Amino acid sequence: MAPKRGRNRSPSPDRDGMFAGMEVFMVDIGVQRRRLQIWKQKLVQMGGAVIEEDKLTRKVTHVLAMNPEALVQKFSKQPLSRFKGRLLRYQWLEDSLTSGEKANEDLYLLKFEEPNKKSLPARSGSEDQPSTPKRARDYSPDSSDTIGLKSQKNTQGSPTSCSVPSTSPSPGEGNAETPTTSPQSEPTSVYKPPDLNRNITEIFGKLINIYRALGDDRRSFSYYKAIPVIEKFPTKIESVDQLKHLPGIGKSLTDHIQEIVTTGKLSKLEHFETDEKVRTISLFGEVWGIGPATALKLYEKGHRTLDDLKNEDSLTHAQRLGLKYFDDIRTRIPRQEVQEMEQLLRRVGEEVLPGVMNYSLYLVAPLLYVETLMESFQQVDIVCGGSYRRGKATCGDLDIVITHPDGQSHKGFLTKFVKRLKEINFLREDLIFSTHSEEGTGSGVDTYFGLCTYPGQELRRRIDLKVYPRDIHAFGLIAWTGNDVLNRRLRLLAESKGYRLDDTGLFPATHSSSGNRGGKASASMKLSTEKQVFDFLGFPWLEPHERNL
Repeated sequence: MAPKRGRNRSPSPDRDGMFAGMEVFMVDIGVQRRRLQIWKQKLVQMGGAVIEEDKLTRKVTHVLAMNPEALVQKFSKQPLSRFKGRLLRYQWLEDSLTSGEKANEDLYLLKFEEPNKKSLPARSGSEDQPSTPKRARDYSPDSSDTIGLKSQKNTQGSPTSCSVPSTSPSPGEGNAETPTTSPQSEPTSVYKPPDLNRNITEIFGKLINIYRALGDDRRSFSYYKAIPVIEKFPTKIESVDQLKHLPGIGKSLTDHIQEIVTTGKLSKLEHFETDEKVRTISLFGEVWGIGPATALKLYEKGHRTLDDLKNEDSLTHAQRLGLKYFDDIRTRIPRQEVQEMEQLLRRVGEEVLPGVMNYSLYLVAPLLYVETLMESFQQVDIVCGGSYRRGKATCGDLDIVITHPDGQSHKGFLTKFVKRLKEINFLREDLIFSTHSEEGTGSGVDTYFGLCTYPGQELRRRIDLKVYPRDIHAFGLIAWTGNDVLNRRLRLLAESKGYRLDDTGLFPATHSSSGNRGGKASASMKLSTEKQVFDFLGFPWLEPHERNL
């Protein structure tokens, strides 16, 4: 007979814990009993008190509920209108437990209203969308735009960049990939290289943008690949002798570095910046949706400034939005804002598709076995990828990777999710919107590219939402986490082993009639976690914050 499992004893309440002084009424409507029990237990352990009376009393400081409907169903509007405390979503408690510190209550307020009150209709998406979006963005040493695992951009765009580790691990990957929610909680997961040589990386960053705008991806990539190497160099570079044997730094780049450390500038960059054609094409290429070929055509039409483009009839709707919000899109997003917007997206995700428990709560539920939790509690999984997940300090845009553990509930989710995000005025303008999950086309991946605003601001931020079926989610997460140096290495490694790798799977390569390796098989290898993909390819496992190669 197997030995009985011992029962864990609850630790004594911490009177000075982070919930000290809180008298909390917890609305049980819409919450699984076991989940509610865990929340109550953790709240009490950390200094709070749970009100068991089935009414609002003066001593109650906080009321927690799943949503406004549950709140109104539990109490009538009259006592709620008289209540002087705080009405919060349960997500506030969950995020506080995950991060180890009280989350900002103002971001989780519940505004009660009549149940079944009709929501405002969603704004209609734009009809004039580019068939092949071009993501031309400004490079700074704090960013690492993630080029997708595909060698060519598809019609759904390519994985991109952001900064800061995600607050919850990827499904099925346990603690192997559990990033933190704040730099204070686990500094080792934040990308903080010495970065003593910004005089070099800033110039290389400008050259990246110029060569991208000119369509010279090979040269652009060589500078891109060199920047993380220079960022991580432990001392100030004063002589190229210090660079011997450094990976990714060839003779041409060494000569550039020598000129920069000697003169403080680079003649090649000065030439580009004084060449009208190069300068203009580079400028136009920074407008979202305008690629090298279009930028050249606009130059040949006689346009020289962004103001000139405002009267250009050939621009698509998405390109006009990129032009209108040019300065907004180029503005870096602070880490804290990214974190709070990710939390907002998770809250809305659970409203649209109510689940039972966030994966990250496994870490704060020691009284229950993880296997039981995984079987019992499932919800839509929403993670911000890019350089955000890689631990960087700022973000160029938000790359949101979404799935659902049951393998079915992701279907049709994006349409409802986008509609709700528009109703709360988070999503403001559409750039690309394509759905395939319900039709079973396009690998079943749904895509939305658009512009959003941080609550209380009008500054437009770029956001991409990608919804993957559970069985290919790991590939999407790798691709949209990056960086593109790693993605390229993984892709080349896969090709050397007879496979084709992209954000929708790892496929055995097929051969054309001439015997040359060409396309890919229709069925992907069954690999459910990022680590399994790394292991299958024989590539050393890297935590997200270690992927700034």
